[in-house]
Amino acid sequence: MSFLAHASGYSNIQRVPSLTLRAYNQIRCCHMPTPLTQQCWFLTGPTAGGKTGVGIELAGLLGAEIVSLDSMALYREMDIGTAKPTPDERRAVPHHLVDIIGPDEEYSLAQYVDAASRCGEEIRGRGHEVLFVGGTPLYLKALLRGIFEGPPADWEFRRTLQQEAEHHGSETLHRRLAEVDPVTAERLHPNDTRRIVRAMEVHEKTGVPISRLQQQFEVGTEREDCRVLVLDWPREQLVDRIDRRVDAMLAGGLVDEVRRLQSEHGRLSKTARQALGYREVFDHLADKTDLPTTVELIKQHTRQFAKRQGTWFRSLSECRFVPVCEPIDAAAVARSITRLAGR
Repeated sequence: MSFLAHASGYSNIQRVPSLTLRAYNQIRCCHMPTPLTQQCWFLTGPTAGGKTGVGIELAGLLGAEIVSLDSMALYREMDIGTAKPTPDERRAVPHHLVDIIGPDEEYSLAQYVDAASRCGEEIRGRGHEVLFVGGTPLYLKALLRGIFEGPPADWEFRRTLQQEAEHHGSETLHRRLAEVDPVTAERLHPNDTRRIVRAMEVHEKTGVPISRLQQQFEVGTEREDCRVLVLDWPREQLVDRIDRRVDAMLAGGLVDEVRRLQSEHGRLSKTARQALGYREVFDHLADKTDLPTTVELIKQHTRQFAKRQGTWFRSLSECRFVPVCEPIDAAAVARSITRLAGR
């Protein structure tokens, strides 16, 4: 049995209320999770929360190989700002889906799910446990509940909407989306043009709001039936860890790393440019901000991201929270996780 089933056909589509034949004909296959997903281990939590160290200890206890659950660890040459596992840490425990694409390449959620599926099959085939470690909530949700891909891209339609946003403002698109899909419009920020365009594209192609099509992926599993562990920090301690990590990244050469990336690759891919720390340093190198302001912006944006991560994790019924505090003992936390999960 595969790690994540690639199921298609009416059996998957019929869960969505009032789905039209037009929508059925337009929708590509959905990635649906299988019971094997519940046999894997997931260690997640906020950025700067010590996941790497605990993950290595936990992998040793479980006899597991680690699959990265981090959307930015995928990128080669982006090392300092992503805080990916060091070469020594990767030698201690096999790591997968780290350094697999160039910084100028795009990488989709569907590609990640496919790659994770293959890794899971290979690891299980070697008789080892599968341990996902990382803090990208969207990746976590996709592995636990599957993803809806929707109709293929209509680039002409997208260009038309993008031009409208440029000429009249993204708020205009947001108001149009609210007329056909108020649920999605409520969820999206008016400046989130990319997702607004996609939602309008799905409605244009299927006649059904994307919020309705995504409903089948909103039902989770009881936390007792899976092994999803979230490192849960006191807010003040997490803020301090974030600030210290950012200072260490700058001292470790983050600005030089970004300068080299810019020199060798020009403009990074849209997804790579979203990495915390990199986009702020790009602005600094373009003389938009001085260095002290850049450092404070990185800290501020990282704290905001950690808060959003917490919101995501609390919204997933599968998550069990593991209280941690300073000074963290990675080995002790790993042992407590195995007891909590009944291992």
